[in-house]
Amino acid sequence: MSSPEDRLAELRDNLAAVRSRIQRGCAAAGRSGEEITLIAVTKFFPVTDAALLAELGVTDLGESRDQDASVKSAQLAALTGVAVRWHFIGRLQSNKARSVARYAGLVHSVDRQGLADALEDGVRRAGREALDVLVQLSLDAAPAAEGRGGGAADELMRLADRIAGSDVLRLAGIMAIAPLEGDPDQAFSRLAEVAQWLRENHPAAGIVSAGMSDDLEAALRHGATHVRIGTALLGRREQQFR
Repeated sequence: MSSPEDRLAELRDNLAAVRSRIQRGCAAAGRSGEEITLIAVTKFFPVTDAALLAELGVTDLGESRDQDASVKSAQLAALTGVAVRWHFIGRLQSNKARSVARYAGLVHSVDRQGLADALEDGVRRAGREALDVLVQLSLDAAPAAEGRGGGAADELMRLADRIAGSDVLRLAGIMAIAPLEGDPDQAFSRLAEVAQWLRENHPAAGIVSAGMSDDLEAALRHGATHVRIGTALLGRREQQFR
C-alpha cells in the first residue's frame, strides 16, 4: 500500500496527464481548455484520495452511490477546509433523492419526472435555496422518427420544461454517456444536437456533461463542458466498473 506522499505524487502525475489531454483535445476542436470543468470521479476510492485531489486543486468530485457520497462529503469536510462541489453522476433512485439533495452541488442524472419531484421535495426539506440539475439523454437507442431529436429527446424536453418551471430546481444543462459499443463521435454528435435544441428553449442550460477516461476527446469535439474522469485520474480498482 502506497504512502500518502507516493499517492499524492501519483495523483499529481495523473492529473497533469489528464489536463494535457483536455488541452490537446480542446486545441484540436478549436476550443479553450479554460471552458472545461474536470470532475474527478472518486467512486470506490477512499476519502483520503478525495482530500489529496482537493489539495491538488481539483474541487469538483463525482460519486454515483448515495451511501458512499453522503459519507464522503461529511468526512471530507472534516479532513480539509477546501470547499468542493459534489456531483451526483449515477442513476438515482427517488427514495435516495432527499439525501442527495442535502450535499450535492449538481445532479447529472435526472431522467424522469418522478425523480425531479423527489429532488424538489428533498431541496425544500433540506432548507436549500435551489439545486442545479442536468437532464440525462439516453444514447443507447437510435432516435425515433418523431420530433426534432427523436423520441428520447422529445421526452427530455418535456422533462426540461417541467424542471424549468420549478422554484427550487435549476435546469443547468444536459448529460449523456456514450454506449459501450459503437462510435462515441456518433453518439456525442447526437448529444450536441439535442443540447443545442435544449439551449434554444432554455438559454441558461449551457452545461454539457459528457466524456470519461476512454472517450473524453470525442466528447470535447462535440461541445462537452464537463468531463467525468475516474480511471485515468485515480487508476483502477478491482471492483471498479465503467
